[in-house]
Amino acid sequence: MMTLAANVGRMEAAGELLRRRTGRRSLMDFTRFTFPTYKPEPVHELIAQHMDAVVEGVCKRLMIFAPPQHGKSELGAVRLPAFWMGRRSDEPVILTSYGAGLAESKSRQARDVVESEEYGRLFNITVRRDIRNVQRWGLDRARGGLLAVGVGGPVTGQGAGLGIIDDPFRNWEQAQSLNMRNKVWDWWRGTFRTRIWEGGAVVLIMTRWHEDDLAGRLLGEQGKEWTVLRLPAIAESEEDRDRNERKMARAVGQVDPLGRAQGDALSPGRYSREELGRLRQDVGSLVWAAEYQGAPTLPEGNRFKRAWFKVIEAAHSQGRRVRFWDKAATEGGGAYTAGVLMCEHEGIFVVEDVVRGQWGSHNRQQIMLQTAQLDGPGVQVYIEQEPGSSGKDSVMAEISLLRGYSVRADRPTGDKDVRMEPFAAQCEAGNVRMLRGAWNGQYLDELTSIPNGKYRDQADSTSGSFNKLALMGPVAATENPFYE
Repeated sequence: MMTLAANVGRMEAAGELLRRRTGRRSLMDFTRFTFPTYKPEPVHELIAQHMDAVVEGVCKRLMIFAPPQHGKSELGAVRLPAFWMGRRSDEPVILTSYGAGLAESKSRQARDVVESEEYGRLFNITVRRDIRNVQRWGLDRARGGLLAVGVGGPVTGQGAGLGIIDDPFRNWEQAQSLNMRNKVWDWWRGTFRTRIWEGGAVVLIMTRWHEDDLAGRLLGEQGKEWTVLRLPAIAESEEDRDRNERKMARAVGQVDPLGRAQGDALSPGRYSREELGRLRQDVGSLVWAAEYQGAPTLPEGNRFKRAWFKVIEAAHSQGRRVRFWDKAATEGGGAYTAGVLMCEHEGIFVVEDVVRGQWGSHNRQQIMLQTAQLDGPGVQVYIEQEPGSSGKDSVMAEISLLRGYSVRADRPTGDKDVRMEPFAAQCEAGNVRMLRGAWNGQYLDELTSIPNGKYRDQADSTSGSFNKLALMGPVAATENPFYE
């Protein structure tokens, strides 16, 4: 008959076997096994689940936006590299951060995990004695290992199956510098990205700083390739969430990633709702939106104010109408094509519609044709003619495509801000309205961020439409004024 002590021992052995089995399968169970005092919250479970998809090869590109001091780096920059090596020991890891010192600190911690007794009970992996400094260490009997480097630093002679970027900017000031943002972008394209193997994975873990930071540029150029986990410090309303997702060209109608009610804290064990409220007051709205909500907002520019744009529910049937197309030819990323429809009646200008997208030349032409069909023959169409013979050929092809409609080529000259000034003056004078539509939010975001914003396509199309209407002169007044 089995004694009580023997039965307890057998149960403990079974429990140990189960913990080891699960510790090899999931990042969170691995973290609990190698870090017994770790106390995860639901947000950490969610982060770990997304990283499991990377380890399994299901997700090749992952972005995680989380506030400072919420535990994202412990999972992403320390536990993930160690777990990856246990599961994929022949695929090296490149670990980067804004500075070499921070990357090396995380490298040391990850190496300590791999050399720990707990890790040895999970995986038959050991660190090479001849290559084990914090800048670079390797594994015995395997091709894997880890290279730690600062953003901007060299990644020579090293390829990787997994690249981790943990906060590419040091601070707010650095991220506000266009020169520094360009340097980080050039390093991504010319150094880091070239070292990731075919089929390899990239994990970008960061606090957002600016809409044009590394994440912003990647989303603009290749957003469909990335899985994005945005974790606001305070759960947003549905309206705020949709607006923020729309600004990043992501699908609206999503729910909070943790199913939180509006106002709930992301990690109550670290920062309560009350403490986050005090932080919000201390850091200000711009820093709060970027760093804590993961939705950077540019400071409002000094030329356009939201209050100038009165929203109306219906357009007047009379008046002159112009749609001006500001063109780009980038399929799925990069610059935008925009076509703004504007009407003038009795000295009041109404922005009636904006069509905007990232299209290649063929798709752009089809959108132009479809838009002309919807606008009808009463709308005068102008299409920007870009410099050079190719620009002339392109606009001639589009004019031919739109035969049957009133369409002309236009070559804007001079400074963009100078061309925009007559429209801005009419806005300030209270002579501009905006027809309610789904495009309103993005349109106002762009105009009110001038000159700080990343994009100008809607603004340039607007100035084109307005200036053409202004040249036509006002439509005579009628007995039934509409806009007051």
